[in-house]
Amino acid sequence: MSTTPSQPVAEKSQQANRKPIVNDFSIQVATPNGSGSQSSNNVLMRSIFQMGIPVSGKNLFPSNIQGLPTWFTIRVSKDGYVGRKKETDILIAMNPQTAREDVENLDSGQVVIYDEPLKLNKIRDDLVYYPVPFTDLAGEVISNVKLKKLVANMVYVGSAAELFGIDMEEVEAAIGKWFEGKPKAVDFNVKAAHLGAEYVRENLEKRDPYQVAGMQATQGKIIIDGNAASALGCLFAGATVMTWYPITPSSSLCETLIDYLNKYRIDENGKATFAVIQAEDELAAVGMAIGAGWAGARSMTSTSGPGISLMSEFVGLDYYAEIPCVIFDVQRVGPSTGLPTRTSQGDVSSLYYLSHGDTKHIVLLPASMAECFDFAGRAFDLSERFQQPVFVASDLDLAMNNWMADPFDYPDKPYDRGKVLSAADLDKVEQFARYRDVDGDGIPYRTLPGTDHDNAAFFTRGSGRNETANYSERPEDFTGQMDRLNRKHRTARKHVPQPEIEEPEGAEIGIIAYGSTDVAMSECRDQLRDEAGVETAYYRIRALPLCDDLKEFVDRYRDLYVIEQNRDGQMGDLIRLEVGGQSPKVHKILHYNGLPIDARFMSDAILEQEKANKS
Repeated sequence: MSTTPSQPVAEKSQQANRKPIVNDFSIQVATPNGSGSQSSNNVLMRSIFQMGIPVSGKNLFPSNIQGLPTWFTIRVSKDGYVGRKKETDILIAMNPQTAREDVENLDSGQVVIYDEPLKLNKIRDDLVYYPVPFTDLAGEVISNVKLKKLVANMVYVGSAAELFGIDMEEVEAAIGKWFEGKPKAVDFNVKAAHLGAEYVRENLEKRDPYQVAGMQATQGKIIIDGNAASALGCLFAGATVMTWYPITPSSSLCETLIDYLNKYRIDENGKATFAVIQAEDELAAVGMAIGAGWAGARSMTSTSGPGISLMSEFVGLDYYAEIPCVIFDVQRVGPSTGLPTRTSQGDVSSLYYLSHGDTKHIVLLPASMAECFDFAGRAFDLSERFQQPVFVASDLDLAMNNWMADPFDYPDKPYDRGKVLSAADLDKVEQFARYRDVDGDGIPYRTLPGTDHDNAAFFTRGSGRNETANYSERPEDFTGQMDRLNRKHRTARKHVPQPEIEEPEGAEIGIIAYGSTDVAMSECRDQLRDEAGVETAYYRIRALPLCDDLKEFVDRYRDLYVIEQNRDGQMGDLIRLEVGGQSPKVHKILHYNGLPIDARFMSDAILEQEKANKS
């Protein structure tokens, strides 16, 4: 076995003077895509989580099936920060293709654990290197060439555990959980992890400051991704019809929901009480979902930006015919194919105004696993209450990455089916008019097909109509219907999830954000306060249409910074339209490189604009 290469005197001195850094660092694992690193990465992350230490995991992967680089980052934070950390403190280099660039991108003094044959210690002399012969050690566990490459990944888990003080019992428990029901896989992966730890103990001297120590900060918490949380929300919301067409990064939402439906929505006779249809394309998928909503089912579909574009015409029909339907948009980078495995908030304008003519939709903007779960249920209630499509706008960062969360609250409210008239209700109505505004809120009453009553005939159309659903080209009928739809949209302001507002004493500037941008916001605001003495107020938008108190929030502060993950500041434009004369003090901070936004980017950008505003 190889021994540690000599280390420059300057580096030894530098490391000797560094204080221990406990439970506060970022690990980046670089591997070829398709090399089986998902198992080892999740085992490493869960081992730390099981020690009671807050963690989050992000997978940066290519859109091809196999071969190109993939990176997995683990954020370890005693303070509970779960946003992406801009800097990498520890690199585990397993991919020859990217090894040099990965090493060159590190700050001086950081750590590199690498496959010994790569000889990465020749690249720079200001890093801490730990060479480990991962493949050779894996060969001591298994001889099969293909499996040996997979097992080598678990060797680096054991090596990292030994270097940073991760409890090997927790590593074994995480391996057992990941490979549950596969005793042979558990056995040789546990052996591989122990070999990695043993090699480090016998051959390497720890020369870096990073370490973990058990905490109690994760007790009772779970690790889940946003697509799985949304799928659970749909299940609890009573979704009975799901139509879909596969597209990254939304596919796993539907795949997970299918698993749940097959487990929990089978009657005593073994028959499914749900319908799942994989359509030929996104246009067909949303058309089927709208049809099911017209028939009275709680129906949904899930897609990403390109699918939203295809759905435009049907969504316009849905809006004008006033039919419930829930559409999940897991956003990715566009336009066109763009970067299909990178994250973005680039569909905001598209979702809000989707289709031709004058349309405005309800859009829910979850920012956490709890909201991915909760907003799924609220989307179905809002869709039936307002009789229209409701979008849930997640993104790849929320949907496909690992997040720490509290267990979800069991829903305790009955479903809101909206203004649906039964046959008994119709006996009390002098004249039923499908598109009449009876209550002044813009929301008409409806009946479901098959209701056994002479007045329950259900007509709907996508062309000009009057309030009784009869065809009409009279200008006053059309403007009357369009004005009512707009009145209904204004009513929605009070029913959608309301913003979360924090206004500490002494704040002169405000920050406005939404969705996954919120993940790094607490860290950003702490940086501004602790490093620059800048106290900030915070307004988190949770839905469109924008709520009435936005103008008042903007009025109260000298400058407002809208932070979002798209090039043009789409939400910023909507806010400027909303606040009118106050728009000059609304500034945009935009992040659109496809990587999840980080706190340092936000705090630096705010300070830079503050300096420019005062000059």
